[in-house]
Amino acid sequence: MNILLDQGWSEIDSKLVKNYVLPNFAEGINFINLIANEAEKADHHPDLKLYNYKNVRISLTTHSKRRITKKDIALAKTIDHIYDSMKVY
Repeated sequence: MNILLDQGWSEIDSKLVKNYVLPNFAEGINFINLIANEAEKADHHPDLKLYNYKNVRISLTTHSKRRITKKDIALAKTIDHIYDSMKVY
């Protein structure tokens, strides 16, 4: 999990949390939809929040375990990959 913390993820209240900034509202929605597709495949669903029209906050935890698990770590890596592949910096 240390590698995730080095990549901007934080551990807050037994959750992995990260904020992303997209170029605009449409790209924020696109990012959320791409995450949703991968979350469905993994049968693991993060909390997603779009705020200030182009900011996305991701919160990952395994609710049944009340802690961060391997599923959260795997999905966090996938989310970072999605963002990186969007070339939105």
